[in-house]
Amino acid sequence: MPRGPPAAADPAATTLAVLLIGPAGAGKTSVAKYWADHRRVPTAHISLDDVREWVRSGFADPQTGWNDHSEAQYRLARRTCGFAARNFLANGISCILDDAVFPDRPVVGLGGWKRHVGPGLLPVVLLPGLDVVLERNAERSGNRRLGDEEVARIHGRMAGWYGSGLPIIDNSQLGIPETAEVLDDVLARSIASPPSW
Repeated sequence: MPRGPPAAADPAATTLAVLLIGPAGAGKTSVAKYWADHRRVPTAHISLDDVREWVRSGFADPQTGWNDHSEAQYRLARRTCGFAARNFLANGISCILDDAVFPDRPVVGLGGWKRHVGPGLLPVVLLPGLDVVLERNAERSGNRRLGDEEVARIHGRMAGWYGSGLPIIDNSQLGIPETAEVLDDVLARSIASPPSW
């Protein structure tokens, strides 16, 4: 009996670890929560910002800039997220993590995530246009809302992901469910042919 080509991987039915990357206001957390809520396999959402905010007294607020104190808290949060992801994965629960990983900043780069979560981590960049990011950021509150200049600077640095080989989703014209659907398509391709990073 002749056999056809292998069936495409179904990310909705596969246990996997995804890292959703993008600037503030890209929609990472909203998309990650929606995607995790609508999978056929158990899935956890792990937000680096949420874990960072477990520190109450002495929290290194991102609005005050990047320094040794904020870097130390970032690294601790990333290790904590990585430990949680490995624990979930070992128990058959998929994970989607979200973080603003910079292509030009090794200290907050992909290597640390790969080290803490494992080599099967699938990074995907969510990068809408600057006008969309500014509009979404304006709707945020507390220490998650950044100044327009800072958002524009971060967005510009995120453009460095173009040409990196990582999949990039421009969700400027997409709602959350549509972005999650595109994410599934991107993940199916990444499972079939993992990006080198």
